[in-house]
Amino acid sequence: MSVTPLATVSSAQPAPAFRGRIGRDARSGHYAVPRRYRLHLSPTCPDGLRIAVTHSLLGLDDVCPVTLLGAVPDCPDGGHSALRPLYEASVHRYTGAAAGPVLSDDWSGRIVSTHAPDITRDLARHFGGGRSVLYPCGAESEIEAVERLCAQGVEQAAQAAGAAGPDSGARDVALDRLLEALGSLERWLVGREYLIRNHVTAADVELWVALVQLDTVHRHHLDAAAVHRVADHPVLWAYARRLAAHPSFGIHLDLDGIARRHHANCQGLEAAGAAVQILDWAAHAAQRA
Repeated sequence: MSVTPLATVSSAQPAPAFRGRIGRDARSGHYAVPRRYRLHLSPTCPDGLRIAVTHSLLGLDDVCPVTLLGAVPDCPDGGHSALRPLYEASVHRYTGAAAGPVLSDDWSGRIVSTHAPDITRDLARHFGGGRSVLYPCGAESEIEAVERLCAQGVEQAAQAAGAAGPDSGARDVALDRLLEALGSLERWLVGREYLIRNHVTAADVELWVALVQLDTVHRHHLDAAAVHRVADHPVLWAYARRLAAHPSFGIHLDLDGIARRHHANCQGLEAAGAAVQILDWAAHAAQRA
C-alpha cells in the first residue's frame, strides 16, 4: 500500500537562494569527495534538525564536518553573521539574509546549496553507500508525499490554526486540516514501526521533525482543547517517542534553543495550549550531555 494518498495539496515553497548539487564525477563541478564539503546548521531550525539527523544516521562525521550555528540568528534580517562571508563570496554584492542551513565547498569557499531536501538527498546518495537505505529504490514518490503532508497538512496548518487575529473561522478550518493530517498518519502507523519501510527512512526524519515543531513551537499558540485533540493520536505520538529515543534523533534536540528561537521570532500570542505538553522531549534531549 502506497502512502501517496497522504499528499492532498500542492507544494508552495519559496525558491531557495542556492540549488547546487553534488554530482557523480569531476564534470559536475561539485563532485563527491570526502571532507570537501561542510554543513553549517542549527538544530533549532527545522531544516537544520532534518539535516543533522540525516547526517547522524549516515555516520558522516568524518566525511562532511558540521559547523554549528547559534540557536538564534544574530542578524536583524534573520541571518547568521558567521555565514555572511560565504554568501558574499558566492554572490557579488549579496544583500539578502545569510540564512542557514548551508552546504559549502571548502575548496572554493562558496555555497553549494541552501535547499535542505537536496542536501539530504545528495549526502545520502554520494556519501551514504550509494543508494542509501534512507532513500530506498522506488520510494521517492512516497517520501515526497510525506514531505508535502508534513509541510502543509501539519506545519502550515498548525501555524494557521494558532494565528492571531479575529478570523476564528479560518483558524477552525486550519485546525480541522491539521487533525485530518494527524488522523491519516495515525491510521497509517497502526501496526507499523516506521512510516514507509521496515527501517528508518527519510520519511521518518521528515515526520519526526514536523512533530517536534508541532509540540515545541506551534502548540504554544493553540488553545488547550485543540492541543488535547492533537495529543489524542496515541499511535503517532508513541512513534515520535520511539524515534526520539534513537541516538541519531534525540541527541540533536536543543529544547532551550528551540524555545529561544521561537520567542525571538514569534509575533503571535501565547495560548492555553502552551501549558499542555504532549511528549517529554527533555528525557531524550538530556542524552546530548
